[in-house]
Amino acid sequence: MESTELLKKLKDDVGDKLPKHVGIIPDGNRRWARSQGLDIKMGHLNGYKTLKDILYSFFHAGIKYLTVYALSLENARKRSKEELKYIYKIIIKAIETIMSEEIVVKEQVKFRILGRLHLLPEKVRKKVEELHEFTKDFNENFVNILIMYDGQAEIVDAVKTMIKNNVNPDEINRNTLKNYLYTNSFPEVDFIVRTGMEDGARISGFCLWDASYAEFKFRNEYWPQYSAELLVSDLEEFIERNRRRGK
Repeated sequence: MESTELLKKLKDDVGDKLPKHVGIIPDGNRRWARSQGLDIKMGHLNGYKTLKDILYSFFHAGIKYLTVYALSLENARKRSKEELKYIYKIIIKAIETIMSEEIVVKEQVKFRILGRLHLLPEKVRKKVEELHEFTKDFNENFVNILIMYDGQAEIVDAVKTMIKNNVNPDEINRNTLKNYLYTNSFPEVDFIVRTGMEDGARISGFCLWDASYAEFKFRNEYWPQYSAELLVSDLEEFIERNRRRGK
């Protein structure tokens, strides 16, 4: 049975047990390129192709919320200007592709780019604004792409905005803070998959507030090696887990 059919079967058989919100940390693009004797730019390009190929597979399983860690603040600081320039080109290409795909309109996919977007070059920011405008009224499926992002920075920015808005400290609770996060329109993350984990298990600042009760899957495979078949396997594993959630 093909992976698309397996995902649809999962939805039909155990849809209520599947995660509502999945987080993806697509790590290992550079290491994959080096392992293949390729320029690291080819790692980023193949990582983009993998994401493009698998993105809509989540909808086949009825998973309506997806958050992808595309570029962290830490990585942006460490990458060379040349490499960052190439990553920005891929981001622009990805946005243009999204806006040209019929499935985005058919499946009513709302895209949001989240992070400290003011740090992006103007050309990239304008493309981000175009994407937001293009999908702003779509309301069936939702994709967050984290760029210039860090989970601690997200919480810091939320607190700063509350202070600017003169929020009464006595009125601040978990829901208040959530409303000021970049991810305020998304439910908490149920399941986080990270690839390229050969040397430990980390989430590197991914959705720190929303991941408090998430389940994790760490894979050795590099992101360009990820596939819909592996997604099926990961979702089947999630179904079998006992989520106590503090109980």
